Amino acid sequence: MSTLTPHQQVECARRGDRPHVRDFIDGLFTDFFETCGDRLYRDDHSLICGVARFEGRPVTVAGHVKGLNINENIACNFGMPHPEGYRKFQRALAQAEKFKRPVITFVDTPGAYPGAEAEERGQGEAIARCLYELSRVPVPVIVVVTGEGGSGGALALGVGDELLMLEHAVFSILSPEGFASILWKDAGRAKEAAALMKLTAADLLSFNMTDSVVPEPEGSAAADPQAVINTLKPYLRKALTRLCALDADELLARRYERYRRF
Repeated sequence: MSTLTPHQQVECARRGDRPHVRDFIDGLFTDFFETCGDRLYRDDHSLICGVARFEGRPVTVAGHVKGLNINENIACNFGMPHPEGYRKFQRALAQAEKFKRPVITFVDTPGAYPGAEAEERGQGEAIARCLYELSRVPVPVIVVVTGEGGSGGALALGVGDELLMLEHAVFSILSPEGFASILWKDAGRAKEAAALMKLTAADLLSFNMTDSVVPEPEGSAAADPQAVINTLKPYLRKALTRLCALDADELLARRYERYRRF
């Protein structure tokens, strides 16, 4: 388990050279076909959705996209989805239900975009609808937190039957800077906030809120992205095998009990 401080883990989770969702898609799946647009407003490049095969099994895949350089960061809104991104994901969930495909999501976002235009187009409703649909979709849902798991922007893709976290990933109600700004009116106390928030993979494992912590190479996932992908693969295989053996009623009952325990 990581020996980094909580704030160091936050910095590690934010590194731009960590493996991104497209790396995981390329390394874990075959025959990926991306679906675009929400059929209401536009396509949101901060979320990618599509269908693929995992070791021959058809699955639905979705994840946050931050971009690899400044131009891509801007195009992807630094991984902060607008409502149309979440509605695109809702389309993907509806297709997964129709064709009985398991869902695998990759979470890496500082949070949903908080701008006025996002609020005008129904940001809160779009996130809430994702939570509702994930809670009731009668197929297995596996969530993988690969970097930052920030606030409702992460939770919109984060409700599932099994939650996996990379060793240096974090999952929290908001950023340490935001926490410090609200609690102490001083964003400069982010290091102190990170320690209080209990946001590391080890913390969440101790609370039984994550099911497994996926080890990263020495120096973090950025040191060897392919090694992380290879390590994650058997975790996904075992989770899919276990969850796909359940019928829909048992799957939903277990999901309900899981979140009641939280």
